[in-house]
Amino acid sequence: MNGIFLAIVLIAFLTAAFYQISQGPVEEGEQTAMEALSTAMVESAGGAVELAIGLIGVMTLFLGLMKVAEAGGMLTILAKLIRPLMVRLFPEVPGNHPAMGAMILNFSANALGLGNAATPFGIRAMQELDKLNPRKGTASDSMALFLAINTSSITLLPTGVIALRAAAGSTSPAAILPTTLFATVCATVAAIVAAKFYRRFFPIENYPIREHDDPPDQAGNDADRQEDEALPSDASDAYPGWVSALALGVVLSLIPLSIVYGRTIAPWIIPGLMVFFLSFGVLRGVRIYEVFVEGAKDGFQVAVRIIPYLVAILVAVGMFRASGAMDIMVGSIGGFTERFGLPAEALPMALLRPLSGSGAYGILASIINDPSIGPDSYTGILVSTLQGSTETTFYVLAVYFGAIQVKRIRHTLAAALTADMVAVAAAVIICLTLFGVVVSQ
Repeated sequence: MNGIFLAIVLIAFLTAAFYQISQGPVEEGEQTAMEALSTAMVESAGGAVELAIGLIGVMTLFLGLMKVAEAGGMLTILAKLIRPLMVRLFPEVPGNHPAMGAMILNFSANALGLGNAATPFGIRAMQELDKLNPRKGTASDSMALFLAINTSSITLLPTGVIALRAAAGSTSPAAILPTTLFATVCATVAAIVAAKFYRRFFPIENYPIREHDDPPDQAGNDADRQEDEALPSDASDAYPGWVSALALGVVLSLIPLSIVYGRTIAPWIIPGLMVFFLSFGVLRGVRIYEVFVEGAKDGFQVAVRIIPYLVAILVAVGMFRASGAMDIMVGSIGGFTERFGLPAEALPMALLRPLSGSGAYGILASIINDPSIGPDSYTGILVSTLQGSTETTFYVLAVYFGAIQVKRIRHTLAAALTADMVAVAAAVIICLTLFGVVVSQ
């Protein structure tokens, strides 16, 4: 992200400098290129803080609801539902091994948008998978598949994106739920197929068997200290196979239903989610008010923590726009990409998402808060869907492989990037189908 941030700023500065030098005298009252760049920097920094403040209320609402769901055991329910499928996807991992339980909990947390809970489970899963791996320092087939699925962002409820859309003034913040569901399912299927297919080109037998690799760094030591932490006992339980199959069928049936009735049900989603989660908490014996308030406290902290990231990326993007560099990019490739439903304004989002979560979040914020685009335009919905249905691929690979000192990742990156490309294509297809050009620009 350091290089990307610097590149955006330098390109903007050099573009503005070129216009400043090449343009003649400006009329009174007009800004020079450098003056416009300076104004954009100051306004973008202030806008980032205003955006974060506006985000606090919506973020506290959704984090409070998710805390109720978590306290009611929804994470455990999802874990029990997907265990039969997991056993078939990972035949190399014994069904009762701690690695299986950690992977299940990681996927379940990601599906609910609980990123903070998903990461510890994911690191624990990699530690346990490494115990089954005879080739230390080399990614096993199970590791590659696990991370490919992880980077495909199996998300059922993109709460953060919905909150950001609401803060941007969207009339239907949850309109992206159908589009995100379609794109994330397509990406996850692509991740599985790609990981299974690519592994034949990177046979594990070609890599040396080593009992020990280089000494672990601090991250590895921290990971080792977590090895003895027990997973929840329910992580090893499962519902009958027919229950899991029925649940999977229901999720898949939501895709055609969302395509047909997506815009009709969108206004019902947020009120329905609140009623559903609170009712679920009551049925599970949760003291919903106290738990909701406890979870909502995190919303304020999250909104405050992202202010520096938003300021950095929104200032850079503001400079990129004000300098004229964005217009150059749009003019040069916009006509080509728009033939396929990908506006040039959305290209930075599609390209940056696999590289930086905070950077992509800032790009999303800048696009949907742009008065000429807005959160409810086709472009606004498309970039929101991209944020909700893709993951920061390189960050995930760096953190998870770094925790167990894996340096030879084999086909993992290829499978993950394949899933990213499928997610972008699926997002374009579903957004065009549901919204297209009829959404107000």
